[in-house]
Amino acid sequence: MNSIEEEIKQPKFKTSSHRAQVNIVYTAAWLNHGTNRALKPFGLSLQQFNIMRILRGRGDQPSTIKLLTERMLDKMSNASRLVDKLKEKGYVERKECPEDRRRVDILITDAGLDIIERASQAVEQSRDFSFNSLTEDEADQLSHLLDKLRGV
Repeated sequence: MNSIEEEIKQPKFKTSSHRAQVNIVYTAAWLNHGTNRALKPFGLSLQQFNIMRILRGRGDQPSTIKLLTERMLDKMSNASRLVDKLKEKGYVERKECPEDRRRVDILITDAGLDIIERASQAVEQSRDFSFNSLTEDEADQLSHLLDKLRGV
């Protein structure tokens, strides 16, 4: 893989932090492209995949749109619209909450569990390919630096 300067054909950056920011944005897009390519055969977007992973992780506990929105990686996504699309595909169901009729619970279906298992395997293979140049220690260090950047 080429340096960020070679990839975007910009020989120089104003500062190191400017270079790092552009590199993070470029690399995130590169990683997302690989993940989207892995998800394409399953007819899922990255955001739909994220919703289904959240639902799978909750087991038998239902979720609300609010909870899904809070836990999604892409905070700009419309969780309600994504759930509607997944419902059309038969991967999730909406149920009226017995305790609060204003609340709608969202649960993953058996078909959803099946597709998310297969899609997850494809995404893991894509991730392994993308990260094969880093050691475990380097991946940990990268994660630590990204946390530090966000002020964690």
